[in-house]
Amino acid sequence: MDLQSMATPGSPHRTVEMVGIDVVFTSGPALTGARLCLAPGEIHGLMGQNGAGKSTLIKTLTGIHRPDAGMVKVDGVERRFSGPADARSAGISAVFQDEWLTDNLSIGENMMLGHEVRGRFGISWSRTHQRAAEMLRELGLGDLDPRASVRSLSPALRQLVAIGRAMIDRPRVLVLDEPTSSLDLDDVVRLFAVLKRLRDSGVAILFVSHFLEQVLALSDRITVLRDGSTVGEYPAHSMDRAELIASMLGEDIEALRRIGADRRQHRRQPVGPPMYQALGLGRRGAVAPTDLELHRGEIVGFAGLRGSGRTEMASLLSGADRFDRGRVLIDGEPTHVPDPRSGMRNRIAHASENRHEDGIISELSVRENIVLGIQALRGWSRPLSTAETDSLVRAYVDSLDISPADPGLLAKYLSGGNQQKVVLARCLATKPRLLVLDEPTKGIDLASKVDIQAHVVRLAKDGVAIVYISSDLDEVVRLSDRIVVFKDREKIGEVSNGPWLTVDTIVEMIAADS
Repeated sequence: MDLQSMATPGSPHRTVEMVGIDVVFTSGPALTGARLCLAPGEIHGLMGQNGAGKSTLIKTLTGIHRPDAGMVKVDGVERRFSGPADARSAGISAVFQDEWLTDNLSIGENMMLGHEVRGRFGISWSRTHQRAAEMLRELGLGDLDPRASVRSLSPALRQLVAIGRAMIDRPRVLVLDEPTSSLDLDDVVRLFAVLKRLRDSGVAILFVSHFLEQVLALSDRITVLRDGSTVGEYPAHSMDRAELIASMLGEDIEALRRIGADRRQHRRQPVGPPMYQALGLGRRGAVAPTDLELHRGEIVGFAGLRGSGRTEMASLLSGADRFDRGRVLIDGEPTHVPDPRSGMRNRIAHASENRHEDGIISELSVRENIVLGIQALRGWSRPLSTAETDSLVRAYVDSLDISPADPGLLAKYLSGGNQQKVVLARCLATKPRLLVLDEPTKGIDLASKVDIQAHVVRLAKDGVAIVYISSDLDEVVRLSDRIVVFKDREKIGEVSNGPWLTVDTIVEMIAADS
């Protein structure tokens, strides 16, 4: 049976109905009366802030959690799943954010794990790889060699292999949890082509993502959760971005609008000598020599595509990467910033775009993560006292609204948004005068985005110079006093913000012929 034979065009029934779902943990209710309906041959978006209940709902659907109330129906028949295997037997498969592929196995071995084809004398690896190749072709991925190692694959191809593995069972429902969180635009396009192919074959796909434009572009219908309950179900084609954000955030959308209004009223024009001055700063093969001035209390946005030089320049400014040309002046004095520690000594803090590799240390507690920078700056021979640590940590947990408000909790148990707040707290604990933020709101929930942007505005009012990098140009335009545009690893322009400046202005600068 191929994928096309699974299609049931025009089928009026719902493959899945979740009605009145309650899930209660020891910490309190996670879902209250939640509902979700999936139809064959559709891509259904599931949206909501972190903590809205998305993960709990999909884990209930896939048999990981058992509901305390309500019912799950598959093809009109109530099912009580005893575990994930029971859900898979009902035709429900999932690919979670961490795809759990085994690096020392081939693509085919990963896809067929637990479904190996047996011959007379045990597993027939040739037939196993042949079946994996057939699935890859059905998914439009015939260019992948099932005998190739998974270890060498890009994040996008790993995601596609994980989907291929989920489809080996021929499920009628495929749940995808944040499948595009680490993908570039070209990779997203390829993934979407695979998902549309599955949809057209009759599979019901539940697409869970923080990326609003992607959900709107891909989905047929959208369900929104807020505070553990279903806000509503909407046809994607008739819902715009503002409506979707408003349904997810409720009152938080007004907070975002207030941030924009506040910034418009308090734009800063550079006055006096710069606090930080880069003169011909660059690194061979990374970013061309660049002149840049940063003033106290000013937010300078860096705009450009990934690989344009924006991240590379940020790393040179903070000492995260060593420059091989140009020089730096701080308060008019020549200053050497060859590494992160010298950056910290000069009160420069840098939050990298990759919080998992360069930011949060998941096996340390929230408390240990927050004090890590200031302790490194002081030296390990002068440890912070317990009283100093408790006072410092409590201040940032409160001011950044880190949740749960438990400094002893391991950082790996926090949501992405709260992990990012912990990274920001670590930076702020060093009392920076220049704060470099690279993608501070990437892949986090909207409420945390609002919190972080509001705190950035407060820091600028307190006199901190801020470099703000984001792929979300709306954020860059909303927050920045000036915007520096990068393309092809060099600075191509610089504009002051004002009523005339829009996202389209920046896009046109990037798209213009060099």
